[in-house]
Amino acid sequence: MKIHGSSGPCKETVWDLLVIGGGATGLGVAVQAALEGRRVALVEARDFASGTSSRSTKLLHGGVRYLAQGRLRLVQEALRERATVLGLAPHLAQPLPFVVPGTGWLSWAWTGLGLKAYQWLSGRLSLGATKALSQQALGRSLPGLPRMVAGAVAGMRYWDGQFEDARLALALAKTARRAGASVHNHMRVAALAPSAQGWQVSLFNERDGQTSTVQARCVVNATGVWVDALRQMVLQPWAGEVPVKALVKPSQGVHLVVARERLPIEEAVLIPRTADGRVLFAVPWLGATLIGTTDTPRSDAPLEPLPLQEELDFLFRETRQALGVDLTRADVRSVWVGLRPLVKSASSAQGGTTSQMSREHLILREAPGLFTVTGGKWTTYRSMAAQVMQALVSHGDLPRAAQGSAQTAHHQLVGAPAAGQAVHAISEAPGLHLWGSEAALVLALPGADRDLGMGLTEAMVRFAARSEWALTVEDMLARRWRALFLDARQAAQMAPAVAALLQEETGLDPQLKAFLDLCQQYTLAD
Repeated sequence: MKIHGSSGPCKETVWDLLVIGGGATGLGVAVQAALEGRRVALVEARDFASGTSSRSTKLLHGGVRYLAQGRLRLVQEALRERATVLGLAPHLAQPLPFVVPGTGWLSWAWTGLGLKAYQWLSGRLSLGATKALSQQALGRSLPGLPRMVAGAVAGMRYWDGQFEDARLALALAKTARRAGASVHNHMRVAALAPSAQGWQVSLFNERDGQTSTVQARCVVNATGVWVDALRQMVLQPWAGEVPVKALVKPSQGVHLVVARERLPIEEAVLIPRTADGRVLFAVPWLGATLIGTTDTPRSDAPLEPLPLQEELDFLFRETRQALGVDLTRADVRSVWVGLRPLVKSASSAQGGTTSQMSREHLILREAPGLFTVTGGKWTTYRSMAAQVMQALVSHGDLPRAAQGSAQTAHHQLVGAPAAGQAVHAISEAPGLHLWGSEAALVLALPGADRDLGMGLTEAMVRFAARSEWALTVEDMLARRWRALFLDARQAAQMAPAVAALLQEETGLDPQLKAFLDLCQQYTLAD
């Protein structure tokens, strides 16, 4: 079956639930609802995880800095969910050691105390022991960062989780589909209004330019940082001249990717406090090293935000001062920006910075059968989804599931390898292993031995078009295969061959020029 041939949710069906938004939260809700036996459809205006959910710092974590803020409940929930996600997709989510240098004995002791408490909170779900490191041991852990080691008095090692966010989102989409959900990307909501059956939704299909109308008893707005735009479209006609109050304050985070040999680490490095009050990470990811991130408030939410010069200066400066590595613009193979949907709070209204704002999520019933969910973070996508479904039931918008509570904590995602099977580290260069148990299906397609660059093969492109909803070059080289995020220049070189294969498979315009323009945006001029 070719996924690109889908025309959208069946118009004759009255869906129990329509989920709008194909990021981590929306996909999690679709999986939860489908496993409960609901008739559920999900639509995404662009591509799965094309917004915030593919632009994270690639960490599944409890939030060390939230512990310092006293948010124990948030940390405990995230630590529990961290362990759950690691078990659902071991080929895409794995434990990772972090090294924290201490530049003074007092700061080192305070950091160590906090990290010990972090491990204690994780209890039996701990991923590894938190240990003090002498300066000599720090040097053995980070031989590629001698200047940083020389400036430290000692260090600490603790454990957290790492994941491949875009492919994890894709695994959720496949899992929802396998459980019976109708899942669609490149399908935009054009109108949403109450109806006798609940809600009437007009959908514009980017594939064929056609608009269709579907009926749903309930609708969940899970559009991340863009939830307010959809809320305004639906609620403003009822509100009259009173503006609909925004729920989200966007904040952008910039990430740099450099060659591993330029910043050679095998363990992640955490700098506990930077000039803007955030932590700085250097993370080994898919054969490269990822550096991030900033925290800059925005009043808008563009689809492709640009890094500010002061953000780039900040990351170069912090990398030089904290890690002892002098990077140049030429060292950066890709630069990308993600927007965080931070829930507005009293502190933000009074001028607080976004780094102080809550990563906790909000579930809001806007009208009978219409819910908005926003905030939160990747690590807690599954618990957020369960709470959304509970809210739909507790308000009487949906009946209790006939199949009972869906055991999503134990339902492995599509592609998860068999128990005990060896997996490749996510820090390694990308390869066929990212498809997990579906690798044999990829190898069965034509072109398994034809390399298109960076390890991507013709067969992988064909599989993505036939079974993973890939329509455009961006779908393929930004999220099915992370070429754009790893090396934007090389992604541009690979793009024409990928475009030809996608057009052959789908018969649709793969939007090559738009992708080449995007590659320019992800490239820093020398």
